[in-house]
Amino acid sequence: MSYLISILIAICIVILCYIYLKWRYSYWKRVGLNYLEPDFFFGNTKDLLSKKISVGDQFAKLYRELKRKGWKHGGAFSFFRPVYIPVDLDLIKNIMVSDFDHFVNHGVYFNEEINPLSGHLFNLEDQKWKRMRNKVTPSFTSSNLKMMYQTVFECSVGLKDLLAEKALIQDAVDIKEALSRFTTDVIGTVAFGLDFNSLKQSDSKFRENGKKFFDDNWKQQLRQLIVFVIHRDYLRALKFPIFDKGMEKFFMDVIRRTIEYRENNNVFRKDFIHMMLQLKNRGKIADDEFITKRKDEEVGSDIITFNELAAQCFLFFIAGFETSATTMTFALLEMALNPDIQDKLREEIKIVLKNHNGELTFDNINEMKYLTQVIYETLRKHPPAPALPRICTKTYQVPNTDIVLEKDTNVVIPVLGIQHDPDIYPNPQRFDPERFSAENIATRKTCAFMSFGEGPRYCLGSRFGLLETKVGIISVLDNFKVELHKKTKLPIKYVTNAFILAVDGGVWLKISKVN
Repeated sequence: MSYLISILIAICIVILCYIYLKWRYSYWKRVGLNYLEPDFFFGNTKDLLSKKISVGDQFAKLYRELKRKGWKHGGAFSFFRPVYIPVDLDLIKNIMVSDFDHFVNHGVYFNEEINPLSGHLFNLEDQKWKRMRNKVTPSFTSSNLKMMYQTVFECSVGLKDLLAEKALIQDAVDIKEALSRFTTDVIGTVAFGLDFNSLKQSDSKFRENGKKFFDDNWKQQLRQLIVFVIHRDYLRALKFPIFDKGMEKFFMDVIRRTIEYRENNNVFRKDFIHMMLQLKNRGKIADDEFITKRKDEEVGSDIITFNELAAQCFLFFIAGFETSATTMTFALLEMALNPDIQDKLREEIKIVLKNHNGELTFDNINEMKYLTQVIYETLRKHPPAPALPRICTKTYQVPNTDIVLEKDTNVVIPVLGIQHDPDIYPNPQRFDPERFSAENIATRKTCAFMSFGEGPRYCLGSRFGLLETKVGIISVLDNFKVELHKKTKLPIKYVTNAFILAVDGGVWLKISKVN
């Protein structure tokens, strides 16, 4: 009898789950919004969940389906979670800019209590995000970027030496790995004030722990799946961890030791952590060498805690080393595939350097207009963050419609889909830097290009990222010719196990010296 009762209970649970999911999948019908019919249980993200395509490709696919139906926006389901997907650029501009107060947050799960490093600008919400954004923004002024330039340039010398060794023996170069070691050294020095030495030591502890954040081992996959399926309020109540404990401890210890050494010895270095120390001890960022309050000086209103300082340094590190390395990798891949563009860019680099006695400076980098166009076209075709999350923070009526989005509705901006739309960028798979001439930029709507985001949550470190990327590309193309190695699989496919775009099988190049 008890066995029969157990079976009946199980059947009832299955039936109730089925009824719940059927009701859940009628959500957009109840709202009155056109939507894509979901597959039972998987929603509209079956290909993503089965690892057939990447995150960016999945939402680009949904974007194309919605647009093909002639809809300006529509609904979809990620598993059984409703997702609003805007297609029309004016609607996207409303979300990102005009009506930003309804979409302030990314809606990403984080928990500062158990993972202090998760309390960084990308994750923070509402007034806490706004206050931290205002505090950190002065770190990225032109004068401070200029101050950090020398560090970037010095690390590029190590990159050149590494590639020279590869060119000498004509070895295939995993260019993403080489560039990641370069950006790890750059960000490590600027954000932590330490020499990571990744370019000389492939087994650098910093490189190893940086990789852990993006690792796709079974533990990380399980964490991602749980975060994907379970509402973040439940995860927060359960105090669910999202970081590898060893990785977080490593970075927290490094930051703590660096801070203690600087404060105890009154050390001054022109880097990001110096400015964060000023916020921690003086409540403001000042253009001087002092990290502690001077006599009779009033403490500013922007004091931050050690955990807040550590989280911002960590964000600078993971965003700065991975996205910049990704952008440079795709840029050099496109240079190998388009040797005429590579030659044109190299010629510009050499002309500008010749006009400045061979010296590369913070100022003359900006004279390389074609370099900027190449980078923006790379970001257009291969955006490192191919989809942008938002969450509706208060009830929102979509302009010129009867559709009302409820609070906590998930929104996804399909960046890759937009930037591969032939109606916006004709022949989108063709690599054409002229798309980003001043004349062509002027013809496009706002939000046609969003590789750095848009609106008040526009990437704060974008200018530093561009600087780092430019220096890296100049260092390579001024000294070397890049060609595709047979180990690179064409046509390229994006890996399906990472949010940041990467090439399945890697990008392998042949490097040879140029005069």
